[in-house]
Amino acid sequence: MKAAANLSHLWPELPYLDRFDAAAMAGFNGVEVLFPYDVAATETRRALVRGGLKMVLINAPPPNYTGGLRGFSAVEGAEERFAYDMRRAYRYAQELRVPMIHVMTGNAVGEEAKQRVISNLRLASKAAPEGITLTLEPLCPQSQPGYFLNDYALAAEIIAAVDAPNIRLQFDSFHAQMIHGDAVSVFKSYRDLIVHVQVGDAPDRSSPGSGTVDFNALFAVMRDTGYDGWVSGEYTPGPNTNATLDWMKLL
Repeated sequence: MKAAANLSHLWPELPYLDRFDAAAMAGFNGVEVLFPYDVAATETRRALVRGGLKMVLINAPPPNYTGGLRGFSAVEGAEERFAYDMRRAYRYAQELRVPMIHVMTGNAVGEEAKQRVISNLRLASKAAPEGITLTLEPLCPQSQPGYFLNDYALAAEIIAAVDAPNIRLQFDSFHAQMIHGDAVSVFKSYRDLIVHVQVGDAPDRSSPGSGTVDFNALFAVMRDTGYDGWVSGEYTPGPNTNATLDWMKLL
């Protein structure tokens, strides 16, 4: 397993580009940024090269700088906007050589929303450049009230319905624990679909080892099932990020 740092969460006291240097100094080889679109890709690329880092994941859609709704995949009437935003995300991902894009669903509910997500993802998977995998991540209601994709079983249904090799599941220990009560069990149940892992503790998205998630058991299951991908720290670190990185030793 390979440790990555989510730079939207870690070292929040530092300017954006300085966080890459902090991650490299802390021993990370990979980083992820939720929405890197406010900074020119060339600047982010220079920061990656300077630290010998790989950008492993970004989120979509980008911000809608003209105002109005972003093109979330579950939102009624946003189909054209979703397709447009995904094209922008693909261009940015290619500039940064990012292999994974987390596709957000937005707020919606019901069967029509599910079918809309499936339809949008079928088109997005066909349009995705070679080498880019799209991920779905269930988010808990406590942190994202009204978010459509709020259950791992629902995510698995959608992935099966889309039936594309470049649509996979993103596992987050914080959200899994909050939604289903046992992050370890969730990982076991959906291991075959999981292509990316993020770690944070529950119930406060605090650093691993500070809450209710059994990280010793989780990392043991990940090793036992052959997971060898990225494990990204996505949590609120408090005043000293470096003091929260002991979880890296468990990988």
